[in-house]
Amino acid sequence: MKNPLETLFIPAGILLLGFLSALLLPAPTFGIGLAKSIMQGFHLMDLNQLYTIVFALWFLFLGTLEYLLIRFIWRRFIANVA
Repeated sequence: MKNPLETLFIPAGILLLGFLSALLLPAPTFGIGLAKSIMQGFHLMDLNQLYTIVFALWFLFLGTLEYLLIRFIWRRFIANVA
């Protein structure tokens, strides 16, 4: 039987892992020309808005990637041993 709190554990785990990895891995940066073209394409007001969106997406991407990797390792190697 699944844990009833699993629906809360998954997003919390993703956010926690994203936070930890954001401290360790640098977010992508753009050159000034590319940043200006992205800002114009998405109708952003300034560079701060662009990097807020980039950091938030990077944060969530890393958290999801690490969560899936740890879940794979757990299900493949650890959970079957017990």
